[in-house]
Amino acid sequence: MKRNRLLRLAALAVMMLSAAVVKAQERFIFTPQWTAQAQFAGYYVAQAKGFYKEAGLDVDIVHPSLTQPALNRIRNNESQATTLQLCQAMEIIDDGIPLVNILQTSMNNAMVIVSRRGKDPLKQKGERVGIWSAGFGQLAICMNIREKLDYDWVRFASNVNLFVAGAIDATLAMSYNEYYQLVQTGIPLTEENVYRFCEHGYNVQEDGVYMRRDYYESHKTQAQKFAQASRKGWEWAVDHPEETLDIVMDYVRKNHVATNRIHQKLMLKEVLRLLVDRESGKREYRLRPDMVQLASRLMVENQMLKHEITYEQLTEK
Repeated sequence: MKRNRLLRLAALAVMMLSAAVVKAQERFIFTPQWTAQAQFAGYYVAQAKGFYKEAGLDVDIVHPSLTQPALNRIRNNESQATTLQLCQAMEIIDDGIPLVNILQTSMNNAMVIVSRRGKDPLKQKGERVGIWSAGFGQLAICMNIREKLDYDWVRFASNVNLFVAGAIDATLAMSYNEYYQLVQTGIPLTEENVYRFCEHGYNVQEDGVYMRRDYYESHKTQAQKFAQASRKGWEWAVDHPEETLDIVMDYVRKNHVATNRIHQKLMLKEVLRLLVDRESGKREYRLRPDMVQLASRLMVENQMLKHEITYEQLTEK
């Protein structure tokens, strides 16, 4: 009897310990701003290599859909964190939802305009130019107004089909994504027909991890753990690109994304390059105050923001 009682007490102790471990692993829903691809490699690595679990986090990576974009999930408190471009985050704050940047990955702007027939995009006034329907084109809209180009914007969901088919005269593209889609089609890309925003006074940082400020204030430790584990994932990706690509392709297959390993390899190489600040030559993982100021000024000038958004509004206090 005494032995049985001791066994029951031991079993109860194990159950209580297991419950404590589960409770210690805080559930955390993270939503990248687009479908599965190498753009989010560091987060996939952190999940696959157990970095989140080591930090005591139970992370669930939930990709957005056409009917439920990442912006909606963060607005509706359906995800604890998401990746956003700096300009997107500013728009959300301007709409009255305070956000906090807990980790910055992009240190440079990746957006380009590619035009047909080798023409300079700045000489295509009034012509039809593709822009993402999901957003991401705030700087291009600012540039269009400042340069008085009067582009006729044509929205597309993804890929470069409209441009390749000749339905538009030029298209916005990311240097890590659509740019390489065009390379693979054999379309000539030269200094004459590719306009790189980072080289023309529009070098504004893009992807960072954001949380609603109200959530952040009550979960600071969780936020710091997620940021640290994610950064560890990115650093691991830098040191192990081929293994990282294997992990990315697992996510691609699970999410039924139409792509290929060659394209994802090119994307990963470019995304890792964009981690490095052009001026310091280092991976800094921080928002730059000067880029925040530039983005805010451009968007206020062009009536895309009602009020200036400051560096302090975007960062931890």
